[in-house]
Amino acid sequence: MVFSSLFFTFAFLPVTLILYYSLGKHLRNIVLLAASLFFYAWGEPVYVILMCISIMINYYIGSFLDKNNTGRRKRKLLLITSLVFNLGCLAYFKYFGMLISTIAFVSSWNLNAAAPALPIGISFYTFQALSYVIDVYRGKIKSQKSPILFALYISMFPQLVAGPIVNYADIESQLADRRMTLRKFSAGLRRFLCGLSKKVLLANNIGLLWSEVKAMPGTEISVLMAWGGIIAFTLQIYFDFSGYSDMAIGLGKMFGFHFKENFKYPYISQSISEFWRRWHISLGSWFKEYVYIPLGGNREGKWKLIRNLLIVWFLTGLWHGASWNFVLWGLYFGALILIERLFLHKRMKQWPKAVRLIYSLLFVVIGWVFFEFTNLTDALSYLGIMFGAGGNVLIDTQTIDKLETYAVLYLVCIIAATPLPKKLVLSFKMIHCYIYKLAVSVYYCALMFFSAAYMVGSTYNSFIYFRF
Repeated sequence: MVFSSLFFTFAFLPVTLILYYSLGKHLRNIVLLAASLFFYAWGEPVYVILMCISIMINYYIGSFLDKNNTGRRKRKLLLITSLVFNLGCLAYFKYFGMLISTIAFVSSWNLNAAAPALPIGISFYTFQALSYVIDVYRGKIKSQKSPILFALYISMFPQLVAGPIVNYADIESQLADRRMTLRKFSAGLRRFLCGLSKKVLLANNIGLLWSEVKAMPGTEISVLMAWGGIIAFTLQIYFDFSGYSDMAIGLGKMFGFHFKENFKYPYISQSISEFWRRWHISLGSWFKEYVYIPLGGNREGKWKLIRNLLIVWFLTGLWHGASWNFVLWGLYFGALILIERLFLHKRMKQWPKAVRLIYSLLFVVIGWVFFEFTNLTDALSYLGIMFGAGGNVLIDTQTIDKLETYAVLYLVCIIAATPLPKKLVLSFKMIHCYIYKLAVSVYYCALMFFSAAYMVGSTYNSFIYFRF
């Protein structure tokens, strides 16, 4: 089940909300847990059992870690057990096929073992379970005594399958008791509608251009078309993933929860380091808290800094998918961040803002080529076309026709990826308060109408980050 479907929007969500608010405060968590398990079982009827096993094992490990009579050696053994179980499940389901194919390629053995189907959201809920156990081990938080509340933390459907990754400490108090207000619910509904429109009106439509360009033979793609195509993907993946995060945050508010932001206009960044402070914030924070800092961070000299950053970015790339192109993509950004940290940090401050913005966007767009093409040869070939190394024409009539067709959508997407619309809305609110309220109501009704109309006429289209 996906958020951008008619069944979720007009059946599952309304029924869940009615039950949630009508059955009383004491049953709300049970209703939300049951809805979350149903939501996951709708698409993964078998793997909901795996998630329940993960919930049970991590709950009991956390409980044992928190007991006063648990010795130091036993605590370490419990932590190791959690790490082995969680990372073992993730490795088997997500990386078994990659391991077999890599061994076969290196050794020339004929290995035909089939990779297991990837459970949706396993990367996200595994990281949440790990952060919980590690924080209990560190003494940062107390273990959750209620198995129902812990199960709700792991399986809560708004952020279950594509994040944001929520730390237990951030919502510990909200699990037991949270305040519901009409204003909070209204804000959540508006945020959900913004995310839905990002996905179905912007991401899906600009993604059509990228699908057309990617399907074309390399000899028929002009240089300008190659740039237009990958820029379309650059916009598509932003609106697709940030749209899901908006919907998750909005749904959280509708049920009384507050989730942290996951995107902060990453395409206005003026360095690669800044880009990754604005893109998929919850993942970056997780790796910083549970990998980078435990390795020593930047406290132990230049060479340890280089080692730690490369480890983090190797794992970041690997987390995104069971393919070596993702590892290369992660190391690519790790290398760029290292270059900025070691050589460019002071010099970049002297560059004009426009130069820093172009620099950042250029390397981000190049990075998306490695992300999108699982075959390195295809990625390098496409980059060759972009930079004129493939002998392709600079521009042709086909390029002009496609770019003219998508020109308005390009412009809307580029503007929507910046803080400009929000600033204009806030300035309008201060000047014309009453007109603003009417305009906002009309705006969100229009978003709902056009999004629903698109969903009626479209086929199934999952979110890009469901693959990870």
